[in-house]
Amino acid sequence: MLKGKLKLPLPVPDKARRAFPDRLGSLVAGFDGKEEEYGGGSDLVVFEPGEELETFQPNGFVSDKESDGVENFVEESDIKVRPRSEKEGAGPVSTVQVIAVDEKRSDLEYELSRPEINLEKLQRIASAGLPDGGGLRATTWKLLLGYLPPSRDLWEKELTENRQKYAKLKEELLLSPLPWTNGNLESRQSELTRRKDEAFSYKEQHVDVDVDGPLRRHEISQEDHPLSLGKTSAWHQYFQYTEMVEQIDRDLQRTHPDKKFFSGETSFSRKNRQAMKNILLLFAKLNPAIRYVQGMNEVLAPIYYVFSTDTDEKNAANAEADSFSCFVRLLSDSVDHFCQQLDNSSVGILSTLTRLSDLLKANNEELWRHLEITNKVRPQFYAFRWITLLLTQEFDFQPILRIWDCLLGNPFGVQDMLLRVCCAMLLCVKSRLLSGDFVANLKLLQHYPDINIEHLLRVAQDLSPDTSSYRLSP
Repeated sequence: MLKGKLKLPLPVPDKARRAFPDRLGSLVAGFDGKEEEYGGGSDLVVFEPGEELETFQPNGFVSDKESDGVENFVEESDIKVRPRSEKEGAGPVSTVQVIAVDEKRSDLEYELSRPEINLEKLQRIASAGLPDGGGLRATTWKLLLGYLPPSRDLWEKELTENRQKYAKLKEELLLSPLPWTNGNLESRQSELTRRKDEAFSYKEQHVDVDVDGPLRRHEISQEDHPLSLGKTSAWHQYFQYTEMVEQIDRDLQRTHPDKKFFSGETSFSRKNRQAMKNILLLFAKLNPAIRYVQGMNEVLAPIYYVFSTDTDEKNAANAEADSFSCFVRLLSDSVDHFCQQLDNSSVGILSTLTRLSDLLKANNEELWRHLEITNKVRPQFYAFRWITLLLTQEFDFQPILRIWDCLLGNPFGVQDMLLRVCCAMLLCVKSRLLSGDFVANLKLLQHYPDINIEHLLRVAQDLSPDTSSYRLSP
């Protein structure tokens, strides 16, 4: 894909580096010259007569680019919002579990306090599940994604530089041609002040002009005119993203509607949506070949939530900048799935779905034969959304964080573990699938039932490693 720029120093051990690219900007185009310059789910639903069967196919996301002449397979309304319970993860906790969580927290705190972080040990801890609260998950995810270097002495320097780079990118690419159009009161006032000063200066210089003479107007170049159609016009570049911005706004309104962090009209939720909008829009502008694709908001949500709820106030205040960098890094592992032109290539979504099918066949040929030969239930009908959205639509929010701990903690990369989890999801409902027909199986897999997440992850981790020939290269 797009080879980046915005290079970050990443002194990561070889084994850990295989999971993620060693450049922040592997998706960020045109940044060569700027580096130095900026120095559980619903129950099975029975079909009612006349009910339309919902399917998910390749290209199911709706890209904001409609000029490519490619017909979208799924309409905007087909990307459903999974109902989520208000109290996630509630339930009785035994004394043994409490002790285990305390021990895990102590181990993680000790590991994160060391001058040099052992990434292999950190991966093992994350795969077993990270404790909630205290900012531990936020710091661990940043390390596993390569955003923070293993050496603690370099953290402050790296964070400061990367946050400043993000601020520069926002200033350059997200602000409108005139400051007062950005809704920022201070900018609006400074612009008005500047115009008044210019007008006063003009009067002083032309005191001898006849007051009844012709009105004078400020000289405005063609490129600066808001109605200019020139491709180099700042206004033209600003307005061409209007449609995409509206799509991002609609998608953010639908992001985890059960959580007050994302939904509602409070100043708190609006601030969070605005930050996520900035990230998605900036990513789209830096990656014109990909731009924004529906569903990216769901992938961003867990990252931004975890970083925003960091108990370290400075880190929480900079959650937007940190989330952007980690979002880019996470997508770099699977960005080809969002590019329609690569669907049929060796790195496209169809190739990944084939690997899932092969993995299932290697681990349980009976189930594979029933789904793909007998019932014709192809992976593209149900697993397209699983893979492209990193399972964010299949489970409640808290279980999603637990699954992501395991994905990010996998030394062979997110995609390797993701396909294992997808295969385990099939194996965990094997009996129901074997007794079902095409309609029942498809409905079950598109509305995956409640399941014990720890059991699911154990099944995924226990799959034969010999079947994972598609692991990411070092």
